[in-house]
Amino acid sequence: MNGSPATALRGVLAEYLGMAGVLAGLVVFFGLTTSNFFSWTSFRTIANQVPDTLIVSVGMTFVLIAAGIDLSVGSVLALSGGVLGASLVHWELPLSLAILLCLLAGLVCGLINGWLSVRCQIPSFIVSLGMLEIARGAAYLVTHSQTQYLGAQVERIGELNVLGISLPFLLAVLLVVLGQVLLSHTVFGRYVLAAGANPEALRLSGVDPGPVRITVFAGCGLLTALAAILHCSRLSAADPNAGSGLELQAIASAVIGGTSLMGGRGSVVSSFLGVLIISVLGAGLAQMGIQEPMKRVVTGCVIVAAVIADHYRHREARG
Repeated sequence: MNGSPATALRGVLAEYLGMAGVLAGLVVFFGLTTSNFFSWTSFRTIANQVPDTLIVSVGMTFVLIAAGIDLSVGSVLALSGGVLGASLVHWELPLSLAILLCLLAGLVCGLINGWLSVRCQIPSFIVSLGMLEIARGAAYLVTHSQTQYLGAQVERIGELNVLGISLPFLLAVLLVVLGQVLLSHTVFGRYVLAAGANPEALRLSGVDPGPVRITVFAGCGLLTALAAILHCSRLSAADPNAGSGLELQAIASAVIGGTSLMGGRGSVVSSFLGVLIISVLGAGLAQMGIQEPMKRVVTGCVIVAAVIADHYRHREARG
């Protein structure tokens, strides 16, 4: 690792401050150009809509740092939510058991992604692309292609709040903090970074990078299932079409936050800021009256710019 710890810390803080500056700039811009954006109601609405994306982005950040990718998270969210809905509506199971089965569904999907990509040496892009279709089809099967309305017992989870901020958002922020601590201050976090940056060096040091990568895929699946619970609680329903495009949002948030698509570098806190940047950008454009097609064009340009920046950062780091 080049440079002293103090230099590295200054670099991390500079990156955080830079992203926070972009976020603050967007808030000021939309606050000046729209009549209702700069308000507690707008900020609360944004905070209450992003927990599922935030939680999935935590798992995706670990997968990307370990030099993998998971394109199936949107479909896994739909499948996990479908299992939750079927457990409550069709199988009439208690809520605690339904939540357990929901989490298990996400964990199994993540384990399959990790095991196939590591043990069978199949690129995670291909494996997760296949899981995207498998999980989406399974979501339709388990829900009979119908939205399952779950009622008050699940809706109550999303209604819990502190000073108007939903408990799901606070839970998501807690997971961001725990994820960053795990990545930056534990042996496992160092293994994840090494598995993405130089897996051969990790292997020569006596640590098999395979189980590390399987674990991050399994963790991503488990977090996606947790996001499914919060998603269902917000809508009071399990929709087999839920999570469409979620994988792109999670990957984009991580990349905007500086996580390298090549592996070996990333930050959970930066991914959190990336989620907020995309969410504020979308909300602000909506309040400006920008139609959905143009919103997608603008958001896509931001993502492309972030990928280009990541490419040059990676090239400079190697040079």
